[in-house]
Amino acid sequence: ELRHRASPWQRNLGYPLAMLGLLALTGISVLIVCFHVLELLLDDAAMPRGMQDTPLGQVSFSIFGSFGAALQVVLIFYLMVSSVVGFYSSPLFTRLLPERQDTPLTKIIGNCVSLLVLSSALPVFSRTLGITRFDLLGDFGRFNWLGNFYIVFLYNMGFAGLTTLCLVKKVSWAVQAELIRAFGEDR
Repeated sequence: ELRHRASPWQRNLGYPLAMLGLLALTGISVLIVCFHVLELLLDDAAMPRGMQDTPLGQVSFSIFGSFGAALQVVLIFYLMVSSVVGFYSSPLFTRLLPERQDTPLTKIIGNCVSLLVLSSALPVFSRTLGITRFDLLGDFGRFNWLGNFYIVFLYNMGFAGLTTLCLVKKVSWAVQAELIRAFGEDR
């Protein structure tokens, strides 16, 4: 209903640009993770361990300088938003969604706990995937399992494979549905 009430500019320009932006961010995330998998295979220094006495501001955390650091920030925000959307879209947690002017206190507390857990996992998530090497001035990189090559490698491969599968499935089904509709086979 909201799509039908949207202006022609929104329908014809806004939605396609938003979709292309989401596809680009997802594609960039998968490329960075694939590059990190190659780094893991070739160099032990790519493991997501904590920084050892690296003075802040004197060492670049991105090989592309300021542009790379800005891209890392955008990707981390994208991963944060997509993980929250994915969390609330899962069938198990759709009942946890707050309702306007009618949310009980237990549901508010559940939402706060869920968002706290998701936000606490984000630094470890982004470091394990190789999206950033920044330690967030905490001990997030000092977990023992982050030194295990097999866990980190399988985590990266799982993310890249499942994200690519979802992306291909979503895009190919949308294109297939449009082709079926265009040829009049939907009747």
